[in-house]
Amino acid sequence: MNERENKLEERGYSVADAPKPGGLYTPVVVADGVAYASGMVPSAAGEVKYTGKVPSAVSVEDAKKAAELCAANLLRVLARDLGSLDRIERLLKITGFVNSDADFTEQHVVMNGASQLLIDILGDAGHHARSAVGMANLPLGATVEVELILKVSD
Repeated sequence: MNERENKLEERGYSVADAPKPGGLYTPVVVADGVAYASGMVPSAAGEVKYTGKVPSAVSVEDAKKAAELCAANLLRVLARDLGSLDRIERLLKITGFVNSDADFTEQHVVMNGASQLLIDILGDAGHHARSAVGMANLPLGATVEVELILKVSD
């Protein structure tokens, strides 16, 4: 296990517990040194831990925790599918989808939960471009879904 994976473990996210795909898709696709990581919801032990709309059913603080869990799941899947988080040279972009009430406008605040974890684990390579958008609903009623685009080594 490398330093990045150790940091993830220290935060309570076991690399061995990487989620399995919930449908007919590939979790990580690599082409020409760029990895595209499929969207992850805030699941643990096979169940979605945060469901509902922000802020009527889920507080902004809990939604930030949901975004962090999505990012942790992505890192765990990347560790499994790439063989090591050391292959990540740079996180290029994250996109966050927030299950939002119609008048909620702080999706960017929710996504800080994911951004902070990614920077904490990946260091300078974790600084990224980002989009945060409000959605009418998400798969399985999840509060947040996050996807990543990364530059990776061979």
